[in-house]
Amino acid sequence: MDKLKCPSFFKCRGKEKVTASSENFHVGGNDENQDRGNWSKKSDYILSMVGYAVGLGNVWRFPYLTYNNGGGAFLIPYAIMLALAGLPLFFLECSLGQFASLGPVSVWRILPLFQGVGITMVLISIFVTIYYNVIIAYSLYYMFASFQRELPWKSCSYWADKTCSRSPIVTHCNVSIKLGEIFQVNKSWLDANNFTCINGSEVYQPGQLPSEQYWNKVALQRSSGLDEPGVIVWYLALCLLLAWLIVGTALFKGIKSSGKVVYFTAIFPYVVLLILLIRGATLDGASKGISYYMGAQSNFTKLREAEVWKDAATQIFYSLSVAWGGLVALSSYNKFNNNCFLDAIVICLANCLTSVFAGFAIFSILGHMAHISGKEVSQVVKSGFDLAFIAYPEALALLPGGPFWSVLFFFMLLTLGLDSQFASIETITTTIQDLFPKAMKKMRVLITSGCCLVLFLLGLVCVTQAGIYWVHLIDHFCAGWGILIAAILELMGIMWIYGGNRFIEDIEMMIGTKRWIFWLWWRACWFVITPMVLTAILIWSLVQFHRPDYGKIPYPDWGVALGWCMITFCIIWIPIMAITKLIQAEGTILQRIVSCCRPASNWGPYLERHRGERYKNMVDPKKETDHEIPTVSGSRKPE
Repeated sequence: MDKLKCPSFFKCRGKEKVTASSENFHVGGNDENQDRGNWSKKSDYILSMVGYAVGLGNVWRFPYLTYNNGGGAFLIPYAIMLALAGLPLFFLECSLGQFASLGPVSVWRILPLFQGVGITMVLISIFVTIYYNVIIAYSLYYMFASFQRELPWKSCSYWADKTCSRSPIVTHCNVSIKLGEIFQVNKSWLDANNFTCINGSEVYQPGQLPSEQYWNKVALQRSSGLDEPGVIVWYLALCLLLAWLIVGTALFKGIKSSGKVVYFTAIFPYVVLLILLIRGATLDGASKGISYYMGAQSNFTKLREAEVWKDAATQIFYSLSVAWGGLVALSSYNKFNNNCFLDAIVICLANCLTSVFAGFAIFSILGHMAHISGKEVSQVVKSGFDLAFIAYPEALALLPGGPFWSVLFFFMLLTLGLDSQFASIETITTTIQDLFPKAMKKMRVLITSGCCLVLFLLGLVCVTQAGIYWVHLIDHFCAGWGILIAAILELMGIMWIYGGNRFIEDIEMMIGTKRWIFWLWWRACWFVITPMVLTAILIWSLVQFHRPDYGKIPYPDWGVALGWCMITFCIIWIPIMAITKLIQAEGTILQRIVSCCRPASNWGPYLERHRGERYKNMVDPKKETDHEIPTVSGSRKPE
């Protein structure tokens, strides 16, 4: 019989017929995996991963840590911790997602007893996603506010109080009321009674910068604490809505659409950083700022302090976005034989070099700010929100053409945040796709839009007058040691229970066989070094735990209790799912434990042509509901 011609709405490859229906618009005709889809190009994946890893922390946290921990000397523990903790875990997660073509929850068919670890990763990502888009909304607001002839925080305006000043203000001084009688009075009394201070008797205190009062009084309309929620700040709510509309639009076709958007959002920040660095280098005082950043003479004695090593390990761990589920989700759309090892090396190096590069751009501008204000760089340098929305805007306001540089800077923060947000939402939708593939094929746009809408509504509490306290509360509890617990269990489960050697064989099915010496370092890290480093950070974090506060305002007891409830809700699924799997298994207690510690019968490469001899008896991974419960007789024996 002659070969049949394919109708126009079919694409043919050999004997296969691929439907290009509206249900599968997120799957391309040339995709290797016609159920889940693949990245259109390798560059789509690389830029998405770089955008996910390179975030706001690279700009507003790393430069401060470097300055605070010995300047250039800090790069030594930073590089060591990259090799010992960051890169091994990054490579592991990329390999895991690519091998099974599954998201962070379903991928735990590799070890059913630990499926709760994947749920914990996704739940923490959801909490972080809620407040992360609020930070993007702050960036949008400041960007829009910068479209003026003069930046609104350039001077103390109608919204400022008497403490608003770039120079120190007089709080007390001596006055002569009667001949020979000298009294010390405060500034309010002085102004009310029209007296002048005796020369040399003034007591000064630092004034509040215009940018600081603008941040608190105008942008946030900040209340006195978590107990005073106030009203929704309408313009921040609109910026939050716009941020979610951007995210939802970029993800309406999943990786097919977001993979194109990242060509701009991942590359543009580097262009802006380069422009800011060139501009900063031409300013007076820039060399002083860079000298403070790298250390005129790097303080190598700092390397004796445990705090420096803890800061380096923590920064590497959080900067690379490991154990959030996003690396597994994004890698699950790779083609099976993609070189995930080389990808991990390139992306990790790009992330770390970006952090170093960003420091030069930031500190050159701060050096100029210190120069014209007559202060030391140490007096103007900040970290986190204080750097992004107080110190740097203050410096930009003092530059010629300040509005232009301000728009550029906050647009850069916007693109840095959006990349990470795309991956976080993709983590959630990938999880839904693995659990409900048919529904996701038919209603991807609806489900993605629904996720964005729900998260927008949950985020409204973060744009009230007490919103910044909520942002800090979620960040303090959910973006901390919960992720460390997930990472440690991930390493222990895969290396110690599933089997490190077996996992290496899985990787070699994708990237080819390597000599034993190639795996020597990775074995040492995966089995011993990385778990020990992460455990040390976890213990340190718990020992050093303190009640959250913002702007020196402590949180109420109910706020702290709520924070503990949030992180408990995230990690409690680890024991819940373990107990659930044990109950569903068959046999004695020991037999149930053993069966739950074996891979599920549908664990392995997603496509049959990639399974080879090792996984030739594997059950179709799409039949999860029939084979997800481990049994003594049904589990595949360890190889």
